[in-house]
Amino acid sequence: MPDQSQPIKAVVWMTGAVISFTSMAVAGREVSLDLDTFEIMLYRSLIGFVLVLAIASAAGTLRQVTTARLHLHVLRNIFHFIGQNLWFFAVATIPLAQVFALEFSQPIWVALAAPFFLAERLTRVRILAAGLGFLGILLVARPGAVPLEFGTVAAMLAAFAFAATAICTKKLTSGATTTCILFWLTAVQLVLGLACAGIDGDIALPSLQMLPWVVIIAVAGLFAHFCLTTALGFAPAVVVMPLDFLRLPLVAILGMALYAEPLAPLVFLGAAVIFGANYLNILTETRLIRDRP
Repeated sequence: MPDQSQPIKAVVWMTGAVISFTSMAVAGREVSLDLDTFEIMLYRSLIGFVLVLAIASAAGTLRQVTTARLHLHVLRNIFHFIGQNLWFFAVATIPLAQVFALEFSQPIWVALAAPFFLAERLTRVRILAAGLGFLGILLVARPGAVPLEFGTVAAMLAAFAFAATAICTKKLTSGATTTCILFWLTAVQLVLGLACAGIDGDIALPSLQMLPWVVIIAVAGLFAHFCLTTALGFAPAVVVMPLDFLRLPLVAILGMALYAEPLAPLVFLGAAVIFGANYLNILTETRLIRDRP
């Protein structure tokens, strides 16, 4: 179990994660004016790859990079590449709060898929959480009440892809270090980004005005996951999860201030239901771990 006696440190690291995820969304919206999603992923992966090499070399962890289970690294990053492209498309086309609300459904799909891929039990609580999560998604998307935009569908599919990424990551962490996972994350997606962005023979370069936003996407993407992982080392998920939910009101306020996006009450209600479903699952799993002899 994580050290539960250092919640202040967890709050500090989660603040970094929340700011990083939010910055990445705003930067993605801005840079979408110049670059398509494949080009965004190409430059994000290129900058990330250089950063991983530099930091790992300085820390002396580059030797931890191995080709063990390379097929699983490739599969993980295909899922992540698909999910991230869909996420950037959604960020550029629908309200930011709606993207984040739908993204919060990712842990629910992980819980449903875990029995099939991670040999975990499908409990009644997980089924209930999935049902509540689906209800939350309906509240956010409101199919039938409003036209279902492709950006909304993209955000939903991104959550599925991120769930598949999380399952692959969980299998990899039994033997691969963070440096190894991040190395293959950036390396594989750099190749995928180059192939997809260059398939039409025309790869746009970011303008000088857009270059800082591209750098923010790359740095914030790596830093957000580092902050989240570190926070979970200082406090259990039952403490960290509510802090992660703060991304929604923050990005909603930014969306309203920067892009005149309305504050839709049903988006917040749906997100709260999705969060409740996730939190119910986390509380139950935490109790099970504590009760084990």
